[in-house]
Amino acid sequence: MNNPPAAAAGLKHTRPMVTSSLQECVDFVRLRLGQHWVMGAPLALGKPNHLINALYLAARADPAIRLDIFTALSLNPPKPAHGLKQRFLGPFVQRQFGDYPRLEYLQDLDLGLIADNITISEFYFRSGTRLQDRHAQRHYVSSNYTHVARDMHSKGVNLLVQMVAVHPERPQHYSLGSNPDVTLDLLRRMPREKLLFVAQLNPDMPYMDGDAELPRGEFDLVLEQHPQPLFAVPRMPVSDEDFLIGLHTSQLIRDGGTLQVGIGSLGDAVCYSTRLRHQHNATYCQLLDAVEAHHRASPGLCQQWGGHQPFEQGLYAASEMFMDGLIHLYQAGVLKRRVYDHPGLQTLLNRGQLKETLAADCLDILWQEGLLPARLDDATLAWLLRFGILQPGVGCDESMITLAGCGSVENDLAQAEVRAFLQKHAQGRKLTGGVILHAAFFLGSRWMYDTLNAMSRQERSLFQMTGVSRVNQLYGAEVMDRAQRQEGRFINTTMKMTLLGAAASDQLNDGQVVSGVGGQYNFVAMAHALERGRSILMLRSYRDSGKQASSNIVWEYPHTTIPRHLRDIVVTEYGAADLRSADDEAVIQKMICIADSRWQQPLRAAAVKAGKLDPAWSIPVEFGRNTPQWVHDRLRCWRTAGIIRDYPFGSDFTVEEQTIVRALTFLATKGSSRAGRVRLVLAAMGARGRCAAHEQPGLARMALEKPASLRERMDRRLLCLAFKSTTQDAVVNEPQDPSVHKI
Repeated sequence: MNNPPAAAAGLKHTRPMVTSSLQECVDFVRLRLGQHWVMGAPLALGKPNHLINALYLAARADPAIRLDIFTALSLNPPKPAHGLKQRFLGPFVQRQFGDYPRLEYLQDLDLGLIADNITISEFYFRSGTRLQDRHAQRHYVSSNYTHVARDMHSKGVNLLVQMVAVHPERPQHYSLGSNPDVTLDLLRRMPREKLLFVAQLNPDMPYMDGDAELPRGEFDLVLEQHPQPLFAVPRMPVSDEDFLIGLHTSQLIRDGGTLQVGIGSLGDAVCYSTRLRHQHNATYCQLLDAVEAHHRASPGLCQQWGGHQPFEQGLYAASEMFMDGLIHLYQAGVLKRRVYDHPGLQTLLNRGQLKETLAADCLDILWQEGLLPARLDDATLAWLLRFGILQPGVGCDESMITLAGCGSVENDLAQAEVRAFLQKHAQGRKLTGGVILHAAFFLGSRWMYDTLNAMSRQERSLFQMTGVSRVNQLYGAEVMDRAQRQEGRFINTTMKMTLLGAAASDQLNDGQVVSGVGGQYNFVAMAHALERGRSILMLRSYRDSGKQASSNIVWEYPHTTIPRHLRDIVVTEYGAADLRSADDEAVIQKMICIADSRWQQPLRAAAVKAGKLDPAWSIPVEFGRNTPQWVHDRLRCWRTAGIIRDYPFGSDFTVEEQTIVRALTFLATKGSSRAGRVRLVLAAMGARGRCAAHEQPGLARMALEKPASLRERMDRRLLCLAFKSTTQDAVVNEPQDPSVHKI
C-alpha cells in the first residue's frame, strides 16, 4: 500500500490509502472490522465487482468470517445453457459484455451454494431472476427506496463499497458517478468513524459533479488498476401493445412540466412517443387518429392534464432512474426546462415574473418579492453570483458594494438607484446553475455511457445525480421541490391491478418476489401530494405465457404495492382510465373499459356479484373490441412505414439478430408448455427446414446453414418455422427519421 500500515489501525488520515492489490484490500478490511463484515453496495452499475468478489471469496473460504451483503439489482451477463439460445447469446454476450467481471455471489446464488456464514439481502431483484431462489426470497428486504439507507444503518452496516469516477482535472475529488442514491443518504445518517468507505476507481464511469462529487479524503481505501467495463443493458424490442401504452401516456405529459419514467420497453415507448409528438407533430396526431387514441385516452383527461402539441417550454426530469430515453428527449429539445435550487427564484420563473434572460428590472423584482435584504451580505451575494444574476467582481462590506472596473455604491438595496446600478450590469445576462434533471442512479446502454462521457463538463452538469431522498420525496427541501416539480407526471409500470384500483408491482400471489417496491410507492404518494401532480401506472392488459393467457386486470389479488386509496391514472394498450376522485362503481367501469375483451364479461360479473356494479350496466360497444388483433391491425401500416420500430432508439443487435430475437421469442412463447413444444416440433417437421433467401443470414449467424446432427437439423427447422411466423409484418431497419415516411 502507498500509506503506512499504522493508518489502518484507525488513525485519522486526510487522504485514502491507495492500492492495486485485492489481497491488501481484504487484509485492510479484516484489520479494521475484525470477523464481521456488513457490506452495503450500490444497486446496478455502481458495484465494484472486483472488490466485492475479493471480499466474498475471502469470506467463503473462511467460516470464521461473518459476511452480510445488503444491496439491490445485482447484474451478471446471461449464461445460456444450451440449444438455440446458446447459439444466439454466446457470440452476443461476448460482444456486448466482453470481459465484464461476474459477481461471484450471484453465481453461487444460481447454484444454491451460498455458505452458512454469508447472507445476501437485496431490496430489489432484476425482474423475475430470483423466483424460487430460497436464499434470495428468504432474505429479501421489502423497503421503499428512500428507506434503504435507514435499513442499512439498522442492519449495522460497517463497510460501504462503491465504484467511483475519476477526472484528470479534479485530482482531489472522486465522483459517485452512477450511484449517489443511497451512498449520500447513508453518509449523512451514520457517524463517519463507524463506516469503512472503500472505492474502486473506474476511468470509464461518467464523472458527474454536484452532489455526486466527494473529496478524496472521504474514502478510507481506494482500489486502482482493476478495469471494469460498465454493464451495458441491451435495448429490448417494443411490442405493439407497449407502443400503444406509451402513445396513450405521452398525451398526459404537460408542456412545462416534470417527468419521471423508468427503463425497459415501456419507458422507451413513452419517450419515443413523446419525442415524436415534439419533432413530428403532424405524424403524431395522424397516428393518434388512426388508433382512435383521442377517444380512448379520454379527450377531457388529455386537455386538462396533458396535450398533443410540441413542447415549447419543455420538460424537467425528477426521476430516480436516469436512462437512455431521457437523453434522447434532451437531444430532441424536449428535456430543456431548467430548474434552479432556490425556491424564491424558481417561483418567480414559474410565474413568468423573471425570465432566464435577465431583464432591466430583475433586481427590482427580487426586492419586491422579499428575496433581497436591505444590505447585501455574503450569503445573498453567493447565490446571486451562483445563478449569474451578478457577475464575478462584485464585492460588498457593511457600507459599500463594489463592482470591479465600474466603481462602487452605498450598500443599501432599498435605494432604487443602487439596484439600477447593479441591474445595468445584469441586463441581458442569462441565469446560470440551472439543471434539467435530478436523478438518483443511472443505468442504460453503452451508447448512453459514451454520450455522457463525450459531453463537456458544462453540458454534463445539466444532469445532476444526487441522493434518492432528494429525488423520490418532498421532505427536506419541500418548498423548493414543489416549485421545481410543477405538473409532475410520475410514470411507472405495474404487473396486476384490481378492478378497484389497487396495484401489485413487486410480487406474485404466493409471496414470491419478482422485483421490489423500489421507488414506486414514493412517486405515487408524491403525485398526490403535489398540487398538479399525477401518478400514471402503465399496465399490459394481459399476460401470455404460452401455456394460457390471463388478464392482468383482476377482481381481487392477495398482495398490494399501491393501495387503492392512492389510485390515479392507469394506462393499458386500450386507453387511459382516470380513477382519481371516482367512486368505486365508476372505477370498476373505467377499468373494465381498458381491459382485454376476453375477460371483460367475467370481470363485470364479479363486480356485480360483489354488489359493486349496477347489473344494468353494459360495456360500451367501442370498448368491446379490445383484442390483440385489433392492436396489430391498427399499427400494421405504421410498422411497414417505419414510424413504429421494434427498436425505436437503435439496437445492440445486428439486423440478423433482430430477426432471430423475434423468432426465439415466438418459440419461447409457443413452446412454454409440453403440448406447445410438441405442436412446434410437428409444425417444424412439416416445414422441412426451408428458409427464404432473406432468412439465410439468420441461419448463418446461428451456424445452422449446414446442420451436422439430428439436433442441429431440428433446430434449423424450428428456426425456419419461427422466421416464417414472425417476419410477415415485421420491418427490420436501422433507426431513421420518421419524417421521411408518408402514410
